[in-house]
Amino acid sequence: MTAIAAAAVLMTQSATAQESQFINPDWANRAVYIGAAVGQSRANINDQDTIRGLTRPGQTINRWSSDERDVGYKLFMGKQLNRNFAIEGGYFDLGDFNYRSGTAQGGTTGANLSYKGLNLDLVTQLPFTDRFSIYSRLGVQYTKAVTEFNGTLTTGRVYKDKSFNPKVGLGMEYKLSEALAVRAEVERNRMDDAVRNKANVDLYSLGLVYKLGRPAYAPVVYTPPPAEPMVEAPAPAPAPAPAPAPMPTSEKVSFAAEALFDFDKSVVKPAGRAALDDLLMKLQGMNTEVMVTVGHTDSVGSDAYNQKLSQRRAEAVKAYIVSKGVDASRVYTEGKGESQPVADNKTAEGRAKNRRVTVEVVGTRTVNR
Repeated sequence: MTAIAAAAVLMTQSATAQESQFINPDWANRAVYIGAAVGQSRANINDQDTIRGLTRPGQTINRWSSDERDVGYKLFMGKQLNRNFAIEGGYFDLGDFNYRSGTAQGGTTGANLSYKGLNLDLVTQLPFTDRFSIYSRLGVQYTKAVTEFNGTLTTGRVYKDKSFNPKVGLGMEYKLSEALAVRAEVERNRMDDAVRNKANVDLYSLGLVYKLGRPAYAPVVYTPPPAEPMVEAPAPAPAPAPAPAPMPTSEKVSFAAEALFDFDKSVVKPAGRAALDDLLMKLQGMNTEVMVTVGHTDSVGSDAYNQKLSQRRAEAVKAYIVSKGVDASRVYTEGKGESQPVADNKTAEGRAKNRRVTVEVVGTRTVNR
């Protein structure tokens, strides 16, 4: 128990030391993970049939008591196959149980039972959000059942049985970060006791799951476009030339979504504000006529959701630009959702390029001809 608690603390500290953004879905859906769970086990054992089978002829049972609850735990390791399926194997100890009976003739019979073993399960997950999902498990377990009998009628008998049996489970999972999650689960383990009677042992547990090998967080840094080349002034004319008319110009800059926003958010983060400040600084000296901010997403998620997210992000960029002194009536927004990809959405690199916000500026600069 102490080892499980210590492992949980170490995994929690490791996960909170990393960014909590959900920015590596390809890794998360293929990762190897480890975990531990502990909780209450409850047995439903056909112990009365066992006692009747071991009671001598002529003996009549008139007293009965049992303790069919204990603390159980499991340690496991798994491999995520995709977003919805995983293979999981581990070791379990469901605890110890006992029962006692007495006969009208003064004899007593009792037993202590324990169940330990290994399991291999298929876990099916149904995500509702990026953080919350429910799951079921269906698997097989190899169990060692030990029954030690005591009392005046069965003293000293020890039976051991090893067998394969099915197991099922149902649970909920909440991701504290992309690497660390907490689980609540109930499992039913079908068992053979030491004298081949069938039994069910349920485990109600809380556990932690930690995915290994999370890629280091590497924020995208905005790279400004190259500066416009300097235009050399013509040689002075004998007579003063009229001042040149302002020349219309258009500039378009694309920002990666991760540079401006946290995952699934539409609030410009500090690094994003710095990138927009750099853009506004480069626009100094331009008489801005129109600015258009356009949000784009990748293909992950529904069309309707992506459309709304891209529109909110475009409006968030506008709000920040207006807060820096740009006339709000000159700034327009559009949300394109996933309709205008610039790369292949089948790869993580392509999806990263498609998650972007573009800012197009139309105005005039005073330049010499």
